[in-house]
Amino acid sequence: MAQENSAPGTNQAGSALAKPKVIIFDVNETLLDLESMRSSIGKALGDREDLLPLWFSTMLHNSLVTTVTGDYQDFGKIGVASLLMVAQNNDIDLSAEDAKTAIVTPLLSLPPHPDVKQGLASLNKQGFNIVSLTNSSNNGVKTQFENAGLTEYFSARYSIEDIKIYKPDLRAYKWALQQLNVKPEEALMVAAHGWDVAGAKAAGLQTAFVARPGKALYPLAEEPDYIVRDITELAQIMKNQ
Repeated sequence: MAQENSAPGTNQAGSALAKPKVIIFDVNETLLDLESMRSSIGKALGDREDLLPLWFSTMLHNSLVTTVTGDYQDFGKIGVASLLMVAQNNDIDLSAEDAKTAIVTPLLSLPPHPDVKQGLASLNKQGFNIVSLTNSSNNGVKTQFENAGLTEYFSARYSIEDIKIYKPDLRAYKWALQQLNVKPEEALMVAAHGWDVAGAKAAGLQTAFVARPGKALYPLAEEPDYIVRDITELAQIMKNQ
């Protein structure tokens, strides 16, 4: 259940926060609805649509393995490898080619959540500099934004592909801040993943957790500054800053 903010412009503890100079958005699940992939992933896994969250979490797990071992692999390749692992662990026959087919085209065509365009338009109107920071490739997120109709809302797109260090490694957030030429406290990271806001918070950024259905915060991490239901609610809070 999403917690309400104490007051507009304040964090969970009720302390006043400075208006951010830049708002950084995660992409998959935060802006784009992964639910549409349930069909293609489910079909590849023998009609086990319930395994979609397991596949995504396995992909994120393996991205961190590549980071800590220094053996960088493309996020798309990690996605295919992770789907093969989920299939194997559930005694499902799946070829690498079929795994790739189930992931690539659907992932590039994800629709935005219903609240996203309205929320982003409001933030644009308020004058915020909006960028994205994703674990996906540069070409991948470019295509995703074009297909979802989100390109116009963002001044820049950043991918960890450029540094080959996946979020939530603190270096990923610090690199983004360097590109933006802002201090950590001058940036707000927005994500629907507990691990993402935990990483950004540890790196010193302001954070907002978007409580999408099925998403939870990591209880052992420091609480985010804001917990919102969707992007339109975030835009309203920022309007009152």
